[in-house]
Amino acid sequence: MVHPSDGEAWKHFNSVHPHFSAKSRNVRLGLCVDGFNPFGSFAASYSCWPVILTVYNLPPRMCMRPEFMYGHTRSKHSGQNIVVCLRPLIDELMQLWSSATLTYDISRKQNFVIRAALMWTINDFLAYGMVSGWSTHGKLACPYCMENNKAFTLTNEGKASFFYCHRHLLPPNHRYRKNKNDFFVSRVEKDVAPPRLPVKNCLISCQSTVTLCLVSNKKAEVSWFWFDL
Repeated sequence: MVHPSDGEAWKHFNSVHPHFSAKSRNVRLGLCVDGFNPFGSFAASYSCWPVILTVYNLPPRMCMRPEFMYGHTRSKHSGQNIVVCLRPLIDELMQLWSSATLTYDISRKQNFVIRAALMWTINDFLAYGMVSGWSTHGKLACPYCMENNKAFTLTNEGKASFFYCHRHLLPPNHRYRKNKNDFFVSRVEKDVAPPRLPVKNCLISCQSTVTLCLVSNKKAEVSWFWFDL
């Protein structure tokens, strides 16, 4: 695979949204979020959170070049406040997806209608928790099992552990389900995987989570600006 258009997710999106994929001018985007401390000290309260938006309509040799990426950065310690910073971007993405926007083509010197879709986000597990609003620590850290997880508390450390807790996601006849020596001693996994959450429930859950984060951080002082890399 030399470009995301060769992947199964891209092809599945085309089959689900044929009207969008029929127009080559419609933009497909990828969002990357991560944080780092520029001073190399985890004890410092200052950190940077760059948010990079990648346009996948370009050919492979161009779509990953800095001059064709767009983004903004958030300074100081973000935490959940990054959701407040992303709110203008979320509103613009929703507008570009739900309603068409008039855009100017400088090569043809004429206007045309454009739509945009955010294909996926790219981030590590900790940034995933800050962007999505789902907790990535404690007994609800698993985004697949959610409240149906089998996390247990370590005896000495008192921390939640998910080790050995995902055998119920395996097929019913998988050999690891009956393995008593390499997993929990004298324990055969007989439970089935938790049910998949319907798409409508996922959207409702995400909307309510973002709303709660925005309300809880409404007094936060944030800085928002766009820059060309």
